[in-house]
Order: sequence, then C-alpha cells, then structure tokens
Amino acid sequence: MPSSSEEIVSAGESSEIEEAVASLTMSSNKILLTSSDGESFEIDEAVARQFLIIVHMMEDNCAGEAIPLENVTGDILSKIIEYAKMHVNEPSEEDEDEEAKKNLDSWDAKFMEKLDLETIFKIILAANYLNFEGLLGFASQTVADYIKDKTPEEVREIFNIENDFTPEEEEEIRKENAWTFNE
Repeated sequence: MPSSSEEIVSAGESSEIEEAVASLTMSSNKILLTSSDGESFEIDEAVARQFLIIVHMMEDNCAGEAIPLENVTGDILSKIIEYAKMHVNEPSEEDEDEEAKKNLDSWDAKFMEKLDLETIFKIILAANYLNFEGLLGFASQTVADYIKDKTPEEVREIFNIENDFTPEEEEEIRKENAWTFNE
C-alpha cells in the first residue's frame, strides 16, 4: 500500500510519464543558441538540457527561435558545448562501466590541459551563468588543483595579485594563521 506521500499512477498515466521522460532524454530536437558576439550554435536538446538556464527558459516558454546567451562569447560557448556533448550520456555513479568512466575522465583531463588559465576562468564564469554544474565543478577543481601546494607568493604571481600588505602586516597574519602554512 502506498504511503501518504506516494502518488498512485494509472497505467495510462504511467506510459505518458515514460514517454515524457524519454522525450526529454532522447530528444532529437535542435536548440539554437546565440553567443554574445553573435555566433550561432545548433545543438541537440539533450545537450542543451545540461544548462539549467536553458531548461528554465524552455519551461517558462521564453525560448524563441534562438536563445541568446548574452554573457558567453562564441569561443567559450564552443568549448562548453564540446564538453557538454561528451557528457550528455555520462555514466551515472551507480553505473558499473568502469571503462567508460575512465575514458571520460581521460577526455576531461585532456580537455582542460589544452586550456590556459584565463580561458578556464572564462569557462567558470560561463558555466556559472548557464548553471552547468558539472563543468562548473570540474573547472573550479582544476583551478584548485593548479594552485594546490603553492606558496602565497606563487599564487600571487599566477594570478597577478599585488601584495598590498606591509612586511609587518604580513608577519602578523602569518602568526595568527600559522596552522595554515606548511613551513
């Protein structure tokens, strides 16, 4: 017997739900995206649905002929679409296909290796705008790994950050936070 929080679905409704889910995941509909610099990209709806901003636009019937993405350039959008296409059928955590997971991890590593730090930051901003959680997390982790085990001076150099502390202020901060320094 179903609990009070469960809904009873008739056989007819069940097949309608299954069809709706199948149409969302296996859709061959095309979505047209337009970047901030006017470049257009036609992608499968299943790929576009990884971007929650587009999902919300579609749900709210705001998606017209072309969906403008005013905060993403064509160059960055092309890289994001490339990543999204590779992840559209991403193996789930429960999936036991270890080979597929290894292949995807290897592809991900190669994808990030060919990007410079400035491009990765642009991808992070765009992934955040698109609400593309998978890429946002992966790109952010890439930056975190990049600065891991670096000294504050090395991090400042990597990001062109000027040290505006006096030597006395810096020494005081080091004393207060000695537990964070591996010296």
